[in-house]
Amino acid sequence: MEALDGNSIGGPLLELYGQDMTAASGTCGHCGSVSRIAELRIYAGPGKVGRCRSCGDVNLVLTSIRGQLRITFRQFEMVSQGAGS
Repeated sequence: MEALDGNSIGGPLLELYGQDMTAASGTCGHCGSVSRIAELRIYAGPGKVGRCRSCGDVNLVLTSIRGQLRITFRQFEMVSQGAGS
């Protein structure tokens, strides 16, 4: 399965948060690597899974449940919004 970059979930994140979240940074809880959401590897299936580029651990899961978007951050602690950078 081919991975996309985190920009591919920019639209749904904008819908959820009302602002561009692809520039937001976070730390992988598994390996400690810091990256922007735009740098995650995104794999699509019934939902979308964002994996750390360094270690491959699942950092986020984006799903639609009964037509409502939901995101779960797993092993990804947000560190900054990244606005203006």
